[in-house]
Amino acid sequence: MLGLITVAYVALVRIVAAEPDLVIDDPTAEVIELPALKETLLAGLHYLLPVVLLIWVLMVEHLSPGLSAFYATALLIAILLTQRPLVAWFRKHPAPLSHLAQGWDDLVDGLGNGARNMIGIAIATAAAGIVVGTVSITGFGLVMTDLVETISAGNLILMLCLVAVICLILGMGMPTTASYIVVSTLMAPVVVELGAQSGLVVPLVAVHMFVFYFGLMADVTPPVGLATFAAAAISRGDFIKTGITAFWYSIRTGILPFMFIFNTELLLIGIQSFAHLVLTICTAIVAMLVFAAATQGWFLTKSRWYESVVMLLVTFTLLRPDFFLDYAFPKYELAPPQQLVELASAAPPGTGLRVRIEGTTVEGKELKKTVLLPLTGEGSGQQRIAKAGVTMMSLPTGLQIAAVGLHSPADKAGFDQGFNVTGIEMPAPRPAQEWMFIPALLVLGAIMWLQRQRFVADPRPRVAEQGS
Repeated sequence: MLGLITVAYVALVRIVAAEPDLVIDDPTAEVIELPALKETLLAGLHYLLPVVLLIWVLMVEHLSPGLSAFYATALLIAILLTQRPLVAWFRKHPAPLSHLAQGWDDLVDGLGNGARNMIGIAIATAAAGIVVGTVSITGFGLVMTDLVETISAGNLILMLCLVAVICLILGMGMPTTASYIVVSTLMAPVVVELGAQSGLVVPLVAVHMFVFYFGLMADVTPPVGLATFAAAAISRGDFIKTGITAFWYSIRTGILPFMFIFNTELLLIGIQSFAHLVLTICTAIVAMLVFAAATQGWFLTKSRWYESVVMLLVTFTLLRPDFFLDYAFPKYELAPPQQLVELASAAPPGTGLRVRIEGTTVEGKELKKTVLLPLTGEGSGQQRIAKAGVTMMSLPTGLQIAAVGLHSPADKAGFDQGFNVTGIEMPAPRPAQEWMFIPALLVLGAIMWLQRQRFVADPRPRVAEQGS
């Protein structure tokens, strides 16, 4: 991989050498003319190589994030030191090695600027660490879970909406890194725990994407939206009005995090083939466009109220096609807990088993929930269960969780020591959920036909468009 990156780097620098150097405009000038797109793009293509290396070592070599960032940074340092001598060599300048000093100066300036820019991030991260430590010591996270559970009264959608509002509040006035640390520490366990009690087993990456999205949306949420301060300063507009307008526009995309929770295929989880990937992406794009049309009241022409309602229903069907299918065909069949070892042995690598457990918490609360037992690697059922960090004990009354390893995959999934296994949920045979796309698209086509008829019969929208 390093050999391929080296060859690509030399080839890209040769392209840079063939183009004239970019002239940077004076930032204090009243009018700044943007450079041509082609020259700007070609002059910086080689800076993408550290990103390529970062993705490679993370996704293919499976190195740690810290070590992956180290290798990418080392490659960037090598680029800064060698790009000027290489450009001079390709341009046939005399003594190309003399340009190494300029590369060294670029490296020193970059390190200095990076250190100065990291001061704010370091302070914000340290402050977020204090918040996280306080939450861990005082048990405030358990209080947040009880609060959301009490207010939502077991309603899954209401619970997610409450978590979204709390993430908006927690993310106000915080930079991206600190916002993610806080919302993932406080609210991600809430979604995992309460979702498990409702029978919703959500991958951790989907939960973190959900809370992170609404934590970032706080940047445009008045009265503390940091991004709206910058936008209002540029437009010289009122800060509150700018924030309200930005929030109204961005909240329409608030359906996207809910899509991550209920349709994890959008996060490439459970994708079986390339055709399945294309179908998932296309239906998600259509659903988002239909949702935008329904909320703004305009599709091909001005929508009537019942058309907007139907388009919202079409959006819901495209995003969660299994909702209506669940009423006709059960999604899971319950297998007895005695088959856990057998099913764990037969499960494909990298998958998991949906396990129903119930018991009494340390607070004396009776609890029933569904958790996902992660199964990695190969081996017997006992070995794979042990790798997940959980030990089972057979009793005359059934199967009981004897021990759960601290910080193990089973511990993160929500397994609790002393709980009883009441069953294993296995996928039931039923039609593919993608069949629900057909009636949804037919209804959408009918709405398009109706609006097309009104659009042709009433030319006023086109006259207004020409006038504008």
